[in-house]
Amino acid sequence: MALPFFGKKPTSAEPLGGAVERAHAADGVPPPTELSGLDFSATDHGRGLARAAGLVEVQEVGSGIGAAFEEAAVLYANGNDGEALALLEAMVDGEHAEVGEGVWLMLLDLYRLAGNKQGFESRVLDYATRFERSPPPWVDLSAAGGRARSGLPPLINLTGQLTAQAAKQFQQVAALGRRRGAVRLDVGRVRGVDDAGCGVWRRLLGELAADRVKVTLLNVEPLAEVLGKRLVVGKAQERDTWLMLLELLQYADDQARFENLAVDYAVTFEESPPSWECRSATAALREAPTPAPATTEPDGFCFEGELSGTSSDTLKRLAGFAADRRQVRIDCARLRRIDFVCAGTLFNILATLQAQGKLVSLVNVNAMVAALLRVMSVDQVAHVTLRQ
Repeated sequence: MALPFFGKKPTSAEPLGGAVERAHAADGVPPPTELSGLDFSATDHGRGLARAAGLVEVQEVGSGIGAAFEEAAVLYANGNDGEALALLEAMVDGEHAEVGEGVWLMLLDLYRLAGNKQGFESRVLDYATRFERSPPPWVDLSAAGGRARSGLPPLINLTGQLTAQAAKQFQQVAALGRRRGAVRLDVGRVRGVDDAGCGVWRRLLGELAADRVKVTLLNVEPLAEVLGKRLVVGKAQERDTWLMLLELLQYADDQARFENLAVDYAVTFEESPPSWECRSATAALREAPTPAPATTEPDGFCFEGELSGTSSDTLKRLAGFAADRRQVRIDCARLRRIDFVCAGTLFNILATLQAQGKLVSLVNVNAMVAALLRVMSVDQVAHVTLRQ
């Protein structure tokens, strides 16, 4: 089928890019990197956009930026991530391949969008060497990574017996905590423990504290009761069990019992006990400052997640939002994908806004989405800036 949303470009208003460049020049600030300033050239011109788009016929695009680049952009837009990745890797790995920086940024962003840190890190040195500039930093832009960043720290349920045999599992807990910066441990189902296991446990907490990893313990009271039954005042044995119980009481916010146990510990081991420090999750919430209310730029609008179809509610809201504004800034930092049809609808809306003399900018756009926007000529009716 033919998509009728590619009419002639509006000519009644000055292109947005020129106006933005003049504004930056007036302020003495260099303009941001634009999508149109990147080189997407490639030696492979034998591929066609029609093959990627299936039965969709594209009219009046005429970008002249290379069929392989266009194909990768549309493959990703259509949800064919694996094929898009294979094509981009073939482009940069091809013998005597001369591909521009735009293609490399697409590949690096596709790794980030897939949460593929290993693939990303395998390419950044080549990018830096080829273009003599720092590569974009690693950020997990995958859907799972986005949920992880916006939600609570990972929750791990500990069950069964806590013995020295748990050392390997605890190392996995430590690795997860370091990767995420915080971890929650539910110890309510631990049914047995020995002194060696308490030693492993305390080393884990010590390592995470040294690495500034936030640890939250949940349901500690049952385990504290189990440990308390093992202790004998005046019998200098199972020191790690004593110290672990003192730790648990701090997480339980039970200062009275902690102080009594600390006295017994000093008598039994003839050494000073640890100092009291409340570590409970509820206390942390009480002490946390009240966050300031989020502020929204008066001319700001956000694209998030994945936009698809001609009836996208987000695009409808954009049209209404821009109705009474001279300048519109659309933050795309949390936009992962926009499909072929939705990009066409976006072009129509932005072309209308440009014809009305409005200045529209899309900022923090990932390279895969930005590539499609160029294929669809969206960068001709709005100012498109890539994210770092």
